[in-house]
Amino acid sequence: MTTQDEFLAGKRVLLVIAGGVAAYKSLDLIRRLRERKVKVRAILTQAGARFVTPLSVQALTEDTVYQDMWSLTDESQMGHIRLSRDADLVVIAPATADLMARMAAGMADDLAATAVLATDKPVLLAPAMNVRMWEHPATQANLATLERRGALRVGPNAGDMACGEYGMGRMAEPMEIVAAVAAFFAGQAAP
Repeated sequence: MTTQDEFLAGKRVLLVIAGGVAAYKSLDLIRRLRERKVKVRAILTQAGARFVTPLSVQALTEDTVYQDMWSLTDESQMGHIRLSRDADLVVIAPATADLMARMAAGMADDLAATAVLATDKPVLLAPAMNVRMWEHPATQANLATLERRGALRVGPNAGDMACGEYGMGRMAEPMEIVAAVAAFFAGQAAP
């Protein structure tokens, strides 16, 4: 166990998986966090479920995958308020332009946005989108708003995009996100 891993063991992360090609990396992120004894619960957005399956996420988290704000079963077992507050950190990977815009506007129109709006825990964004979307003034303004409110960020990185373009917008690699999570908890543990 590395020093970095010592800060992770026993921590609870709520992972929000939004819709974007980079959602496939969230599966490896779950695996890497679980290897370090992090308890991971996941919210999978409707768009996220077009890229990764609830069954895959459930198999890796070994927990229920939360998707529907209106599910009576989920709400009776784990309301969106409790779901967001039972975590030590909320990680949004991928953090799409759409979800960041809804967060900046304070919208609560699906389970992911509602849980993030209701949380009293720190939020770590791992943005992922097309380079033009990343560079757009609206996205940059939304990001600035979220960071002013205390959101943390890892990435994005520059590289080839699924759309064939090149530039900033690739989601940080899973181990980069793990390192950012560990750094967050290490900072909390510092005197």
